[in-house]
Amino acid sequence: MNTSPIKIGNISLAHPAIQAALSGYSDWSQRKIARRLGAAATISEVMLDEFILSVTKGKKAKRYLRVDDEDHPVGAQLMGSLPEDFAVAAQKVVHWGFDWVDINFGCPVKKVLGRHRGGYLLSSPQIALKIIASVRNTLPPEIPVTVKMRRGMDDTPKSREHFFTIFDGARKLGISVFTIHPRTVLQRYEGTSDWNFLRELRLYAPEITLFGSGDLFTADDCLRMIKTTGVHGVTVARGGIGNPWIFQQLNAIFTGKPRPDAPNITEQKEVIQEHFSLASELYGSRHAVSIMKKFCMKYCTLHPEMATVRSAFISARNEHEWNAIFDQYYK
Repeated sequence: MNTSPIKIGNISLAHPAIQAALSGYSDWSQRKIARRLGAAATISEVMLDEFILSVTKGKKAKRYLRVDDEDHPVGAQLMGSLPEDFAVAAQKVVHWGFDWVDINFGCPVKKVLGRHRGGYLLSSPQIALKIIASVRNTLPPEIPVTVKMRRGMDDTPKSREHFFTIFDGARKLGISVFTIHPRTVLQRYEGTSDWNFLRELRLYAPEITLFGSGDLFTADDCLRMIKTTGVHGVTVARGGIGNPWIFQQLNAIFTGKPRPDAPNITEQKEVIQEHFSLASELYGSRHAVSIMKKFCMKYCTLHPEMATVRSAFISARNEHEWNAIFDQYYK
C-alpha cells in the first residue's frame, strides 16, 4: 500500500501508524514494545500539567518521563485546565526529551470532566484556545504542538459549533496536526465512532494533517479508516493493548513488505517476557507482576487456551509463579 510521507512538524514518520496515548498503559515499557514491533511513533500516558509542575525526580518521574534514544519519535500528551500551567509543563516535557507536545481535549472520564479538563474543554472554546496559544507561543517553533479532540461534547448543534470554533482557532494559531476521535465525549467508548465526521474534516480543511482514532482493533480496521475517510494516519489505542503485532503488520503493509502472520506461541512468549523485563526495569520485578496483569488479560486472547492462561496470569503472585506460566503454557 502506497502512502504519502507524513510529518508532525519537522518530524518525519516512517509510516502512518502511531501508538496513541493510553492512561495506565502507554508507559515507557509499552511504548518501547510498540516501537520495536513497528509503530512509527508513540505518545505517552496523558499527564496532568500540575503533576509535571510538581515532579522533579524519583519513581514517578522515572515512570512517566523516561525517554531513551531508541524511543524517538515520541510525544508527550498533556491535560489540564489552566493555560499558564500548560505552558510551563510543555517546556518541562520537552526538556526531558519528548519530541512534541499533544494537547488533550478528548478524555471522557467523569472525574476529568468534573475538574474541567480533557473533553470538558470542548464546551469552553475560549479557554481551549488560550491553552493552545500558551503552549504554541511558549515552545520554540521547531517543537511541534498537536491537538487531540473528540467531535464534541454531544450531538447538539451548539457542541458542533464549539468544535469548529476550537478547530479553526487552533489552525489560525499554527496547529497543523490534529487527532480526532469521532465519538462525542458523552458517548465515552460506547456505540460506534462516526467515521463520516473524519471524511467531512478532510474536505473541510485539506491542508491539515489529520490522524483518526476510534474502533481500530485490527490492521484491516486501520487500512479501512485511511481508505474510506482520507485521514493521513491512525493512532491505535485500545487495539494495541496486548496486541503490539498490529504495528508489525501495519509497518509491513505500509512499507511494501509481506504481511506477517499472527504470532505463534513462541513469538507471543518472547514479546510478553520482553515486556515484563522492561516493566521490571521501570517498576521493579515485584510490582511488574501486578502491572503486567492488565496487559496479559489482552495478550492471552491470542493464546489457544485463553481462559486457562488468563486465570493463571490473574493468580500469579510473584516472578516465580509468573515464569511458571510460560513453562507450562508457552512451550
